[in-house]
Amino acid sequence: MKELWHKIEDELGMNNVSMKRYRPYSGQPHTDTGQRGATEVKGVTFRDLRDCYIRAFMLASHHINPTRYSQALKGEDALLCENDLYGWDLNQIDPIAVFQNFSCEVEKLMGIYPNVPTMNPAKAGSGEGVEK
Repeated sequence: MKELWHKIEDELGMNNVSMKRYRPYSGQPHTDTGQRGATEVKGVTFRDLRDCYIRAFMLASHHINPTRYSQALKGEDALLCENDLYGWDLNQIDPIAVFQNFSCEVEKLMGIYPNVPTMNPAKAGSGEGVEK
């Protein structure tokens, strides 16, 4: 079973240790390693990225601090700051969830959220259900 899971992870690109910018976007279309991840960031400042990260972190911590999670749901209207990032047990935070939330927050600022291909449920099992 462990060997099968490792093969699945390999297919999804989860074990690809390359961080070269020219590597292919070969993951599932809706992920950061697929078509969605190939989108260039435009119109976003480094401060905007910082704010997106803070909100993303709080969104990934909904089970630990519902109050800050609720604030993060407000997007740009959230009342959060960088000091809110300290004092957490990082073992209780899923780092991939933080990044997925971060990507969505950046897409919202860019006005392209949700930046995913349209899915056709009738074709979903055939491998041809993704339309752009």
